[in-house]
Amino acid sequence: MIFGNDWDEVMHEETQKPYFQELRYTLAREYKQYTVYPPKELLFSALKLTAYSETRVVILGQDPYHGAGQAHGLSFSVKPGVRIPPSLRNIYAELAEDVGSASPNHGSLLHWSEQGVLLLNAVLTVREGQPGSHKGMGWERFTDAIMEKLNERETPLVFILWGSHAQQKGACIDQSRHKVIQSAHPSPFSAHRGFLGSKPFSRTNQFLSAHGLEPIHWHIPNL
Repeated sequence: MIFGNDWDEVMHEETQKPYFQELRYTLAREYKQYTVYPPKELLFSALKLTAYSETRVVILGQDPYHGAGQAHGLSFSVKPGVRIPPSLRNIYAELAEDVGSASPNHGSLLHWSEQGVLLLNAVLTVREGQPGSHKGMGWERFTDAIMEKLNERETPLVFILWGSHAQQKGACIDQSRHKVIQSAHPSPFSAHRGFLGSKPFSRTNQFLSAHGLEPIHWHIPNL
């Protein structure tokens, strides 16, 4: 039992493969020798909080935040009390513009996870202060397998892919069944190149409603 829900069965075969066992050994070493984020117990938060059968939307990030106390296992999200990172500020700006939802006083996206929004990073760990440091360790293969399993779902899903990394990873999605919403990344370097004004939240809900599925309540309550 890694995830504590139906992901255990869905990913069972994958987690038995030699590369995944190797990844676990490598991670054990990394956590011992370096400061690695997120903390070990929060590593699989996205999958633990959003079961396979309950996933309705996927928001794909790249790798976790690499500053102290930021990453907690959900893409783009930080724990309450942690300063809101620039990319998330832009996500909140678009949220306000798109669905009129005022920015909350914190950066936790837990409210979305609990409604079936899988906040998945392509790489699930990072060394402190070293973005991309766990790239090529095996996570990409694991998260590709997650994407493939989601793509197999009969019930239509929405995949929100921001930036070229996410879009490459989402290339396998069957768009005759699922909805893919893509734009520039919300980072301050690229948000003005097509992220701001892209209306991902209302477009997601339009698709879900059109398929008889419950829309997401995007408004994040203040704490």
